[in-house]
Amino acid sequence: MATLIAPSNHSPIEDAQALRHAFKGWGADNKAIVAILGHRNVHQRQQIRKAYEELFEEDLIKRLESEISGDFERAVYRWMLEPADRDAVLINVAIRNGSKNYHVVAEIASVLSAEELLAVRRAYHNRYKRSIEEDVSANTTGHLRQLLVGLVSSFRYEGDEINAKLAQIEANVIHESVKEKKGNNEEEVIRILTTRSKTQLVATFNRYRDEHGISISKKLLDQTSDDFHKALHTAIRCINDHKKYYEKVLRNAIKKFGTDEDGLTRVIVTRAEKDLRDIKELYYKRNSVHLEDAVSKEISGDYKKFILTLLGKQD
Repeated sequence: MATLIAPSNHSPIEDAQALRHAFKGWGADNKAIVAILGHRNVHQRQQIRKAYEELFEEDLIKRLESEISGDFERAVYRWMLEPADRDAVLINVAIRNGSKNYHVVAEIASVLSAEELLAVRRAYHNRYKRSIEEDVSANTTGHLRQLLVGLVSSFRYEGDEINAKLAQIEANVIHESVKEKKGNNEEEVIRILTTRSKTQLVATFNRYRDEHGISISKKLLDQTSDDFHKALHTAIRCINDHKKYYEKVLRNAIKKFGTDEDGLTRVIVTRAEKDLRDIKELYYKRNSVHLEDAVSKEISGDYKKFILTLLGKQD
């Protein structure tokens, strides 16, 4: 379930006018920006953006970028984009920035449905005039390149059918690849992860756990020092249970020495309209503290107000 609290009836024109007023004077009225945009769903935000451009002949997102800054600006910018366009931006940043967060590419490609991923690939074309595969290939090598290109170009079957015999065979293939860190079957593991349906893969992961008494993701934990194994681990966790994966991303983002605002923003902005309430519940069960309280201690200012608003915290 979503955490976003949005009105059922709103006036895009009134919202656009209120935002224009918030931009007047010395420094933007950030409280008004949070109050409006933090309580509008994706459809309503696109209506506001359209109304703003028609009324004032300028792009609302570009105006926001010039009025606000820092983590607050990055969070609002990503929130204002349509989901496919947002994911395209996140993938591009992950590939091309200095830190090279390739696991984020694996995360997005593994969580989305086949149609959602196709929409992201189209959005990437429109925004960057290149394909995701092209940029991934240009910035990676070896097995990491094979895995990420396979994940982002996959169009998985989404039925519920399971082939139990195949799950047994492929669980053994994965076991042979990860045992004793030999990793001689990486290409076979990549083929399995990038072509099978998620339902079939979960059956394979379950068979692996039943046979070996440990999950594949836990077995891979001590091998995640390199980019390939980190991306592999991320893909498996996201396919198996993306909500548990996101809970851990949030936990790590908050527990880090110096909060990982990028990870925190990515999860909250992308999941607030989908299943962030479920992720919040998992966080509480795992940490015995409410996510809102944990976040409140780590971040500050307008960024904090905006993130807490998306988490569903009422004033």
